Amino acid sequence: MSLSIWDPFREMEDLADRYNRSARKSLVKHDDRTFEVGDWMPVVDISETEDAFLVKAELPGVDKDDVSVKVEDGVLTLKGEKKSETEDKKNHRIECSYGSFVRSFTLPQTTKSSSIEAEYKNGILTLTIPKSEEVKPKEIEVKIK
Repeated sequence: MSLSIWDPFREMEDLADRYNRSARKSLVKHDDRTFEVGDWMPVVDISETEDAFLVKAELPGVDKDDVSVKVEDGVLTLKGEKKSETEDKKNHRIECSYGSFVRSFTLPQTTKSSSIEAEYKNGILTLTIPKSEEVKPKEIEVKIK
């Protein structure tokens, strides 16, 4: 038997975490639209090049078959699940997030959502969303007479 220091606030934090987790796994209604909310939220970087928008989502421990990418009404939605390893063992600390996730982003009207390319490598989902031709900057030469 080992001795440990009792932290009265830890029990309160654990209770609050369990309450927040169950509350997050619901549907949220906003402006007559219903949005799904997951157990956790992966971090995402969004950048822009001259030709496309790049979306990189960190999904460590998520199998590529457990991830879906959907575009509907100009909204890009990343959805999936990180499954917990269930073993008969005593856990001393669990800090990794498990369960379902959903992230949604409104795409600019200047994108070609039908031509999105996706790559999943080493737990990083990379989406390349091309811009429409008319949006790409064009250089026009001005002649001085």
